[in-house]
Amino acid sequence: MRKRLLLLLAVVVATLTAAGAQAYTAFQQSNASQAAAPEVEVAFAGALPAAPFVIFRNTAEGHGFGQAATASLAEPNGQRTLLGTSCDRVYAARNLISCLSTKNGIPTTFEAATYNGSLQQQAGWALGGIPNRTRVSTDGSLVATTVFVAGHSYASSGFSTQTVISPADGSAHTNLEDYSLIDNGARIKASDRNIWGVTFSPGKPNEFYATASSQGNIWLVHGDITARTLSVAATGVECPSISPDGQRIAFKKSTSGTLAGSREPAVLDLATGNVTVLGERRDLDDQIEWLDNATILYGIPRNDAGKDSDVWSLSIAADAAPQLFIEHAWSPAVVR
Repeated sequence: MRKRLLLLLAVVVATLTAAGAQAYTAFQQSNASQAAAPEVEVAFAGALPAAPFVIFRNTAEGHGFGQAATASLAEPNGQRTLLGTSCDRVYAARNLISCLSTKNGIPTTFEAATYNGSLQQQAGWALGGIPNRTRVSTDGSLVATTVFVAGHSYASSGFSTQTVISPADGSAHTNLEDYSLIDNGARIKASDRNIWGVTFSPGKPNEFYATASSQGNIWLVHGDITARTLSVAATGVECPSISPDGQRIAFKKSTSGTLAGSREPAVLDLATGNVTVLGERRDLDDQIEWLDNATILYGIPRNDAGKDSDVWSLSIAADAAPQLFIEHAWSPAVVR
C-alpha cells in the first residue's frame, strides 16, 4: 500500500510540475508577444473619445494584443487608440464599457468588468464559464453577458450557456434561465434550454431580444425584464442584433437549419417577418453589430487558429459584397 501511495504521489507531483512548466512557458510567450512592436499604428488614451467611434478587441500582434481599442468612425482603419484593458469580448455605450476577460492561472478564471468614460473600473464580478457575448443597453444602465459553462461552441454536443443581465454596477444578476419561456401563450418547460446573444431594444430599457434553444429548435425570443418572460417571436434566428431604429434584426442564419453547420448573416424585418440572406459566405461566429440602419459589422478570423481577425462591413442590400472595415480587430461596437 505504501509503495502505491508513493507512486501516486510521484504521478501527482509530475503532473503538477508539467502543468506549471506549461503555464510558465505560455506566460513567457505572452509577455514576449506583448513586448514586441505592434503591427498597426497605435496611440494611448485615458478616456473614451468624444466623437463617434467604434470600440473593438485589438488582435494585431505585438504590444496591445487583446486590449480594447477605439478608432474614429470617419477613419476606422487608421490609427487605433489602446485603452489599456485586455478583453476577450468588449462592448460599450457612450459612458460605459463592458469587458469580459480570461484570467490565466491555476485554475483559470473568468471575469466581467465595467468601466466609465474615463476608463475607471466601476464594477467587477466572476463569470461562470468561457466569455462569449456581451451587450450594453443604449442608456448604459444594463449589461448582458453570455458564457459557455460546458462546450466551446453552439455546435458542440452537450453545450451549455449561462446568460445574465446585470445593472452596470454589478449589484444584482438575473439569470435568463429563470425567466418563463413562452410560445403562443404556452410555457415551454424544457430542462435542456439555452439562452444567449442578448440585444437591448433601443429606447425601451425594459425590453430585449435573445436566442433560445431546446431539442434542436432555435427561437428568437422577446424579453421583458419586469415580467421576467421570454416570448417566442420567430424561429431559426441565432445571435440577434437589433438595428438602431428598432425595425430589423440582423442574425446568424444556420445553413443547415440546426445548431450544426456554418452560419451566414441575414436580416429579419420585424414588421413583415421577411428574411433577407446577405452576401457573406464565410462562416460567421461573431454577434453582428450595426454601423447604421443599412450596414452591419462583424468579425471574421483570418485562420483556423482564430488569434487574428478582421472586422468587415456589409450593406443589408441582398446583392452587396463585404468590405474590409478594420484590420486586426474583433467584437466591434459602434458608439455615437
